[in-house]
Amino acid sequence: MIHVVVAEDMGLLRGALCAALSGEEDMEVVADVDGVGELLTVVRRHRPQVVVLALTPELPDPVEMVARIGVEAPHAAVLAMSPRWSPALVEAALAAGARGLVGKESSLEELVRAIRALATGERAIDPAAAVAALSPPEIPLTPREMDVLRMAAEGSPLKEIACRLFLAHGTVRNHLSMILRKTGARNRSEAVWHARRNGWL
Repeated sequence: MIHVVVAEDMGLLRGALCAALSGEEDMEVVADVDGVGELLTVVRRHRPQVVVLALTPELPDPVEMVARIGVEAPHAAVLAMSPRWSPALVEAALAAGARGLVGKESSLEELVRAIRALATGERAIDPAAAVAALSPPEIPLTPREMDVLRMAAEGSPLKEIACRLFLAHGTVRNHLSMILRKTGARNRSEAVWHARRNGWL
């Protein structure tokens, strides 16, 4: 029996994943968590063979938890899920120790196949992740918007960004609004995550 822990912040998706995986004869979801706060504790307690970990913008560093699981729970293989893979995110996730990569649009059959592969010590990288890594998306931001985003990534407040770039506060605000619109992000930290995931920063 393959013991699995599912970490996904979207309740409906997490519930569907757990139900679907538990329906497989050779799998048992021993625990599920809605974030990474309790994940290490849960993984140490239940000692699963596979951890299905959704990489989300809410993680300060999307792959930090992958590395921590590898150090603190080396018995557990991490299958990382992402709605979209980029060369930078694929490289970072694999470097952190992820044994498998799947897209959130993957079918249940692909997910189950990947979990079984990891449980036997193999790697599993779905075609979407492999193709995305070879086809980096174009950067939709202007050079000036990238300047603003880089400083936002450093944690600089709006006033400091304006001062260092010799721009008016209103201009910086406009750039930030355009960055959010172009990346589909809800806030500055999510825009930074998008940029890092896509290899822009």
